[in-house]
Amino acid sequence: MKTKCILFVSFTILFICVAFFKANAQEEFPKQEPMRPGMSEYWTPQPKIVTPGITTRNAFISAPSDAIVLFDGKDLSQWKSGNRAGGEAKWIVHDGVFTVDKKTGDILTKQEFGDFQLHIEWQVPVNITGENQARGNSGIFLQDKYEIQILDNYINKTYVNGQAASVYKQSPPLVNAMRKPGEWNVYDIIYTAPTFTKDGKYRTYPTVTIIHNGVLVQNNTIIIGTTEYIGFPKVEPHGKGPIRLQSHGDPSEPISFRNIWIREL
Repeated sequence: MKTKCILFVSFTILFICVAFFKANAQEEFPKQEPMRPGMSEYWTPQPKIVTPGITTRNAFISAPSDAIVLFDGKDLSQWKSGNRAGGEAKWIVHDGVFTVDKKTGDILTKQEFGDFQLHIEWQVPVNITGENQARGNSGIFLQDKYEIQILDNYINKTYVNGQAASVYKQSPPLVNAMRKPGEWNVYDIIYTAPTFTKDGKYRTYPTVTIIHNGVLVQNNTIIIGTTEYIGFPKVEPHGKGPIRLQSHGDPSEPISFRNIWIREL
């Protein structure tokens, strides 16, 4: 009987101590402040401006023989709507290019990819307006997870890990190789997909190399996770995935794309 009483008293004291420390811990460590977009942005140092080599209106690199042509200037048959409802891609095809339709949302390739080489050309309209991120904003999502930023940064400062050719909110470009509005920009992207352990961590990280208008701007850059607008990168195990083109929906004039092809590696 005496032993039972001692155990009862001991457990009672332990319970009171735990409750006391728990209450004090709650008071001592308040809830973390909610994440805001600016928490993952930084503005300096701004990448050096490098003027890309001269091109001509007819400088157009056609797809190599082993490439999958994702846009040949005629239709969007290789693409589908990125909306939950699905369906065909409804961006506007005209004059051998297609233009973002802000009303219909993102578009995705119908085919999914692992490692690849992607060639894509994009143009900011001459009459572009806005500033910072609200100026020709779009993006290329590799495997629908990792965004390579598209933005008019010809004479438009923004946070450096969010400017054109950045791995969005992660790695700024080595230099700013933008052409002025009305001229075509070219991305050549070499991407290596990640591999994962059984517990969902990266065994090998995704990496990307980007040549922007003939200038190296990402050199085998490690992507440390998903490219979040609010918050920090997350690790989400996945297999092959599509290429997504973003309809950002900002008030400035939409951008156009042409000559898109991909080579599986």
